[in-house]
Amino acid sequence: MMKNYDVIVVGGGPGGYVAAIRASQLGLKVALVEKRGALGGTCLNVGCIPSKALLDTSEFFARARDEAAVHGISLGKPKIDVATMMKRKAGVVKKLTGGVASLMKMNGVDVYSGVGRLTGPKKVEVSAPAGAPAGASAGAETLTAPNIILATGSEPVELPFLPFDGKAVVDSTGALEFESVPKELIV
Repeated sequence: MMKNYDVIVVGGGPGGYVAAIRASQLGLKVALVEKRGALGGTCLNVGCIPSKALLDTSEFFARARDEAAVHGISLGKPKIDVATMMKRKAGVVKKLTGGVASLMKMNGVDVYSGVGRLTGPKKVEVSAPAGAPAGASAGAETLTAPNIILATGSEPVELPFLPFDGKAVVDSTGALEFESVPKELIV
Protein backbone atom coordinates (compact mmCIF):
# COMPACT_ATOMS: atom_id res chain seq x y z
CA MET A 1 0.00 0.00 0.00
CA MET A 2 1.34 3.42 -0.94
CA LYS A 3 1.07 6.37 1.40
CA ASN A 4 1.02 9.85 -0.10
CA TYR A 5 2.65 12.95 1.33
CA ASP A 6 3.54 16.45 0.21
CA VAL A 7 7.11 16.08 1.50
CA ILE A 8 9.24 13.09 2.48
CA VAL A 9 12.41 13.75 4.46
CA VAL A 10 14.99 10.96 4.48
CA GLY A 11 17.18 11.40 7.55
CA GLY A 12 16.17 12.41 11.07
CA GLY A 13 19.22 14.43 12.07
CA PRO A 14 19.35 18.18 12.69
CA GLY A 15 18.88 19.00 9.00
CA GLY A 16 16.11 16.48 8.42
CA TYR A 17 13.97 16.94 11.49
CA VAL A 18 14.11 20.74 11.25
CA ALA A 19 13.08 20.56 7.57
CA ALA A 20 10.21 18.21 8.48
CA ILE A 21 8.97 20.53 11.22
CA ARG A 22 9.12 23.59 8.99
CA ALA A 23 7.32 21.85 6.12
CA SER A 24 4.58 20.78 8.53
CA GLN A 25 4.31 24.32 9.91
CA LEU A 26 3.75 25.50 6.34
CA GLY A 27 0.72 23.20 6.13
CA LEU A 28 2.27 20.30 4.21
CA LYS A 29 1.69 16.61 4.97
CA VAL A 30 5.14 15.32 5.97
CA ALA A 31 6.82 11.94 6.46
CA LEU A 32 10.27 11.54 7.98
CA VAL A 33 12.29 8.34 7.48
CA GLU A 34 15.09 7.49 9.94
CA LYS A 35 17.21 4.33 10.02
CA ARG A 36 18.37 4.65 13.64
CA GLY A 37 16.21 3.64 16.54
CA ALA A 38 16.02 7.28 17.61
CA LEU A 39 15.80 10.65 15.91
CA GLY A 40 18.54 13.25 16.12
CA GLY A 41 21.13 11.88 13.72
CA THR A 42 24.81 11.32 14.36
CA CYS A 43 25.15 14.53 16.38
CA LEU A 44 22.54 13.68 18.97
CA ASN A 45 22.93 9.89 19.13
CA VAL A 46 26.65 9.13 18.73
CA GLY A 47 28.48 12.40 18.13
CA CYS A 48 28.32 15.91 19.51
CA ILE A 49 25.89 15.44 22.39
CA PRO A 50 27.33 12.23 23.89
CA SER A 51 30.83 13.71 23.49
CA LYS A 52 29.78 16.85 25.34
CA ALA A 53 28.12 14.81 28.10
CA LEU A 54 31.39 12.91 28.64
CA LEU A 55 33.45 16.12 28.44
CA ASP A 56 31.19 17.70 31.06
CA THR A 57 31.77 14.74 33.40
CA SER A 58 35.53 14.84 32.70
CA GLU A 59 35.65 18.55 33.49
CA PHE A 60 33.70 17.97 36.71
CA PHE A 61 36.25 15.27 37.67
CA ALA A 62 39.23 17.51 36.88
CA ARG A 63 37.79 20.43 38.87
CA ALA A 64 37.09 18.19 41.87
CA ARG A 65 40.63 16.79 41.68
CA ASP A 66 42.45 20.06 41.01
CA GLU A 67 40.41 22.88 42.52
CA ALA A 68 38.43 21.65 45.54
CA ALA A 69 41.33 21.99 48.00
CA VAL A 70 41.84 25.65 47.03
CA HIS A 71 38.29 26.27 48.25
CA GLY A 72 38.92 24.44 51.52
CA ILE A 73 37.08 21.32 50.39
CA SER A 74 38.73 17.97 51.07
CA LEU A 75 37.40 15.25 48.81
CA GLY A 76 40.17 12.70 48.91
CA LYS A 77 41.32 11.21 45.64
CA PRO A 78 38.41 11.20 43.17
CA LYS A 79 37.86 8.07 41.08
CA ILE A 80 36.14 7.64 37.73
CA ASP A 81 33.23 5.22 37.54
CA VAL A 82 33.01 4.68 33.77
CA ALA A 83 29.77 2.70 33.98
CA THR A 84 28.04 5.59 35.77
CA MET A 85 29.51 8.09 33.27
CA MET A 86 28.11 6.05 30.41
CA LYS A 87 24.73 5.71 32.10
CA ARG A 88 24.55 9.50 32.50
CA LYS A 89 25.56 9.98 28.85
CA ALA A 90 22.86 7.56 27.72
CA GLY A 91 20.30 9.39 29.85
CA VAL A 92 21.20 12.74 28.28
CA VAL A 93 20.89 11.25 24.78
CA LYS A 94 17.58 9.51 25.60
CA LYS A 95 16.07 12.72 26.99
CA LEU A 96 17.07 14.75 23.93
CA THR A 97 16.04 12.14 21.33
CA GLY A 98 12.73 11.84 23.16
CA GLY A 99 12.36 15.60 22.83
CA VAL A 100 12.87 15.41 19.07
CA ALA A 101 10.30 12.60 18.83
CA SER A 102 7.85 14.78 20.77
CA LEU A 103 8.46 17.65 18.36
CA MET A 104 7.58 15.37 15.45
CA LYS A 105 4.35 14.33 17.14
CA MET A 106 3.43 17.92 18.10
CA ASN A 107 3.98 19.03 14.50
CA GLY A 108 2.05 16.16 12.93
CA VAL A 109 5.05 14.60 11.17
CA ASP A 110 4.67 10.86 10.46
CA VAL A 111 7.91 9.10 11.44
CA TYR A 112 8.96 5.86 9.73
CA SER A 113 11.74 3.75 11.27
CA GLY A 114 13.80 2.08 8.59
CA VAL A 115 16.08 2.67 5.66
CA GLY A 116 14.71 5.05 3.04
CA ARG A 117 15.63 4.30 -0.58
CA LEU A 118 14.62 6.22 -3.67
CA THR A 119 12.91 3.75 -5.99
CA GLY A 120 11.69 6.10 -8.68
CA PRO A 121 10.46 9.61 -9.28
CA LYS A 122 8.59 10.79 -6.19
CA LYS A 123 8.92 7.39 -4.45
CA VAL A 124 10.73 6.29 -1.29
CA GLU A 125 10.74 2.70 -0.10
CA VAL A 126 11.12 2.21 3.65
CA SER A 127 12.52 -1.14 4.80
CA ALA A 128 13.97 -2.46 8.05
CA PRO A 129 17.52 -1.26 8.71
CA ALA A 130 20.42 -3.69 8.32
CA GLY A 131 20.89 -5.67 11.52
CA ALA A 132 17.27 -5.21 12.61
CA PRO A 133 15.84 -8.15 14.52
CA ALA A 134 13.89 -10.68 12.48
CA GLY A 135 10.28 -9.60 12.20
CA ALA A 136 11.14 -5.95 12.86
CA SER A 137 9.22 -4.93 9.77
CA ALA A 138 6.37 -6.60 7.98
CA GLY A 139 8.07 -5.70 4.69
CA ALA A 140 8.82 -2.55 2.82
CA GLU A 141 6.41 0.37 2.66
CA THR A 142 6.28 2.76 -0.28
CA LEU A 143 5.79 6.46 0.32
CA THR A 144 5.18 9.00 -2.42
CA ALA A 145 5.58 12.78 -2.52
CA PRO A 146 6.28 15.44 -5.13
CA ASN A 147 9.02 16.78 -2.81
CA ILE A 148 11.77 14.63 -1.31
CA ILE A 149 14.51 16.01 0.93
CA LEU A 150 17.66 13.93 1.36
CA ALA A 151 19.25 14.74 4.72
CA THR A 152 21.15 11.51 5.29
CA GLY A 153 23.97 12.95 7.39
CA SER A 154 27.35 11.39 8.01
CA GLU A 155 28.96 8.03 8.69
CA PRO A 156 32.53 7.24 9.80
CA VAL A 157 34.78 6.13 6.94
CA GLU A 158 37.13 3.23 7.47
CA LEU A 159 40.67 3.55 6.10
CA PRO A 160 41.47 0.57 3.83
CA PHE A 161 44.83 -0.02 5.54
CA LEU A 162 43.46 0.42 9.09
CA PRO A 163 40.07 -1.30 9.44
CA PHE A 164 37.89 -0.82 12.53
CA ASP A 165 38.30 -3.81 14.83
CA GLY A 166 36.35 -2.45 17.81
CA LYS A 167 39.38 -2.76 20.10
CA ALA A 168 42.58 -1.09 18.93
CA VAL A 169 40.98 0.83 16.05
CA VAL A 170 37.54 2.32 16.63
CA ASP A 171 35.35 4.84 14.89
CA SER A 172 33.92 7.90 16.63
CA THR A 173 30.95 5.88 17.90
CA GLY A 174 33.21 3.21 19.40
CA ALA A 175 35.34 5.87 21.09
CA LEU A 176 32.25 6.97 23.02
CA GLU A 177 31.55 3.43 24.25
CA PHE A 178 34.80 2.47 26.03
CA GLU A 179 34.19 0.42 29.18
CA SER A 180 37.36 1.75 30.82
CA VAL A 181 39.62 4.74 30.38
CA PRO A 182 42.40 3.83 27.90
CA LYS A 183 45.95 4.31 29.15
CA GLU A 184 46.84 5.75 25.72
CA LEU A 185 44.73 7.06 22.89
CA ILE A 186 45.67 8.40 19.47
CA VAL A 187 43.08 10.44 17.60
